Amino acid sequence: MDLFKLSRIDEELDSSEVAALCFLCIDILSRKRLEKVNDGKELFMKLEERGLMEDHFFLSQLLNVIRRADLLSLLETDSRQPEDSFGPETDAHPVLSDYRVMLYQIHEDLTQENFEKMKFLLGRQLGRGQIESCKTALDMFGEMERAGLLSSTNLEKLVEILCECDLTLVEIVLVLICFICVLLATSLSVELQSVVSDAQPNTVSPSLRDTMDYYELTHNPRGVCKIINNEHFLGLELKDRPGTLEDEKALSSVFSSLGFEVEVCNDMTAQDIRDELAQLGRRNFFDDDALVVCVLSHGELGCVFGTDEQKVSLREITQPFNSRHAPTLAGKPKLFFIQACQGNDYQRGAMPCPPRPRVGENNRSMSLEEDAGPVHSESVPWDADFLVGMATVPQCKSFRNTYTGSIYIQELCRQLREAVSRQEDILTVLTRVNREVSRGEYRTYKQMPEPKYTLTKKLVLTFV
Repeated sequence: MDLFKLSRIDEELDSSEVAALCFLCIDILSRKRLEKVNDGKELFMKLEERGLMEDHFFLSQLLNVIRRADLLSLLETDSRQPEDSFGPETDAHPVLSDYRVMLYQIHEDLTQENFEKMKFLLGRQLGRGQIESCKTALDMFGEMERAGLLSSTNLEKLVEILCECDLTLVEIVLVLICFICVLLATSLSVELQSVVSDAQPNTVSPSLRDTMDYYELTHNPRGVCKIINNEHFLGLELKDRPGTLEDEKALSSVFSSLGFEVEVCNDMTAQDIRDELAQLGRRNFFDDDALVVCVLSHGELGCVFGTDEQKVSLREITQPFNSRHAPTLAGKPKLFFIQACQGNDYQRGAMPCPPRPRVGENNRSMSLEEDAGPVHSESVPWDADFLVGMATVPQCKSFRNTYTGSIYIQELCRQLREAVSRQEDILTVLTRVNREVSRGEYRTYKQMPEPKYTLTKKLVLTFV
């Protein structure tokens, strides 16, 4: 170790940078020893006692994290990790904790306003004295660790606080969580391969298979089911939608029994819909397993209508809940069911003769209406873990019975109830809905629902 060069580096570091270096070293040196460090030279000496300054690799990591790579030029030896040190961490070449680096990055990007908000939100858990002693976010993280509110395996409180302050910072935490999950999965896979005996096949246990293949539903309630039900319209172009109350009742009943907190919003303008969904998107979904949003209204291609006859694109409905805007929903299923027309065309059948009417439909065939509207809009980009169930394919009308509710929603609710006993996943349910709805004939026309999805696992809903 060249003391003269390290002294020159110390002269270039201000007190806040030294404090940051000490924070990054907490997993290497004890917190008590670091509390006595006043400058860079003292820290370097303590690292030297641990044998961490021989090839400057560890120091180069520290300087890169605090964005002082300019000081690396003062080091004599190559700051790159030696070729023989790749692989598992060794005493000679320890690697900085990804957890510590993440916390430092949050500290760097946190505004003073949000730092003060963090202090306020943590006031009760940490106490006034501890809060007042915190001058930076790094101090705050240290107090949270002392109080047992934060660790590399306990990030829930940090996510909760950041959700109230700055959602963009939550993404930093989620990246680390995903990285940890990948490491755990890789480690577990290696362990499973290594413990199989000659007498038994190498199979994954049912519980592990479930976590890899199925979305987890462990909370009660499962999450929120938001129902937007537009029945009465204010203008002259769109008629009221009698029968939609039956859809709202059916959806409320089935999703309540499936463990969701149902919230119903009636007769909303286009801006009301946007505001309501934006507010829901700001919710902390950390303790939720899934999200359900149902929209019952008039519609046209790629949009639904508010009661003021103004359009809301499907993109505007789904966007508040993608991983960028609602990071605590990342990796969780987001289900959208849209009862609305998607155009003015009628879906017709290709059978050589008219199908026989289904039982009970003759008496009420004149009560069928279309949930249509006059204008066109944009299509929807689908993000990960989304499912959007549309009542009809693009360009076509969907039908609603003015007494019993819409064809699509009523069949959806019936199939969801029956699927519980069969333990069927949601895509199987929607396939059955497609089949049953497409079999019917409505005012001599057909209807063909259309689910679109980017689910990455199977979703099986159960009664709670």
